[in-house]
Amino acid sequence: MPNKDLKELWKKVNQFEIANDMDIVQLINSLKGTGFNAKRLALACEIYNEMVNDNECVKFFGLAGAMVPAGMQRIIYDFIKEGFIDILVTTGANLTHDLAEALGYHHLQGDYINPNDLDDSELHKEEINRIYDVFMPNKVYEGIEDFISKLKIPDYQMTVSSFLYYLGQQLPKSSQSILKICAEKEVPIFCPAFTDSGLALQLGFHHQKINLNHFKDMLEMVNLAWDAKKAGICIVGGGVPKNFIMQSLQFCPNSASYAIQITMDRPESGGLSGATLKEAISWGKINESAKYSTIISDATIALPIILWYLKKSRV
Repeated sequence: MPNKDLKELWKKVNQFEIANDMDIVQLINSLKGTGFNAKRLALACEIYNEMVNDNECVKFFGLAGAMVPAGMQRIIYDFIKEGFIDILVTTGANLTHDLAEALGYHHLQGDYINPNDLDDSELHKEEINRIYDVFMPNKVYEGIEDFISKLKIPDYQMTVSSFLYYLGQQLPKSSQSILKICAEKEVPIFCPAFTDSGLALQLGFHHQKINLNHFKDMLEMVNLAWDAKKAGICIVGGGVPKNFIMQSLQFCPNSASYAIQITMDRPESGGLSGATLKEAISWGKINESAKYSTIISDATIALPIILWYLKKSRV
C-alpha cells in the first residue's frame, strides 16, 4: 500500500462531460483531471502557455515528420505568426513541401479507407508519389526545379539558415508559407540535414558552386541556446531536429525549463525520437526542476489542439 503522504496527493479522476457551450480552454482544463494522454495533452497545453507568457523564455520548436503534406502548414504558420515559436528547427522535407504549396502546387487527398490496398506500381506509372494517404504528382518537383533554377544566389558560402531566410523572401506575399512567415518575422530556420531533401537536390543540381556552411549554423544555434535566460522546447516527432536542439542545450549553462514532446515512437530501442524527456535530464539537456510532458499521439491531432488552446488563452 502507498504511504499516507502519497495517498494525500491523489485526486479523483474527472469523469468529465462535453457541455454544449464548452470551449477549448474549458475542455483542456477538464482533461487535466483525467488520465493517460488526455492528461498529458492538457499539461502540454498549460506548459506551452506558460512558455509563451514567460518573457525570458526562448521557444525552440523541432519539427520532423511529413507535417506539411498532411495539412499542417497553416498550423505551423500560425504558431510562428502568433509568436509561439522563436527558433524553428525542421527537416528539408517539410521545407520542400512548404515551398511546393507556396508556389501554388498542392498535395492531394485520397478517398481510401486503407491506402495500403492501392497499387503503388500503378501510381509510379502515373507519376504519382504516395505519402500514406496523401499524394503528390511528380510535376510538383518540376515546378520547384524551375523556381530554384532561376534564383540569384547572393552568397555561395552562406549558412543554411541564411539561405532559407533568403528563400523565404523570394516567395509570393500572399503565401501562407512557413519559409515566408519566418522571413517576415525574422524567426531563424535551422535545417541541419538540409541536403537530405528534394529542395537541396534541386539547389545542388542548378547551383553547383554553392557550399552552404552547416558548421556556422551549429555554432549560431549554440549561441542562441547559451544566451537564452530560459529555454523552452517543443519537439514534434524527434529525429535530427530534436537532437540539434538538445545537443545545443547540453553544452549551455541553462538547460530547458519547459519541455513538450509529441511522438509515436517508443524508448526501448534507444532511438532519440522515442527517448523520454526525463532521460534528457541525465544529459543536462532538460533542467531537473523543469515542467515537461510527453504526448504519445499523432502530431496531426495534438498540434492543432495546442494551437487552438494557445490562441483562445490569449483572448
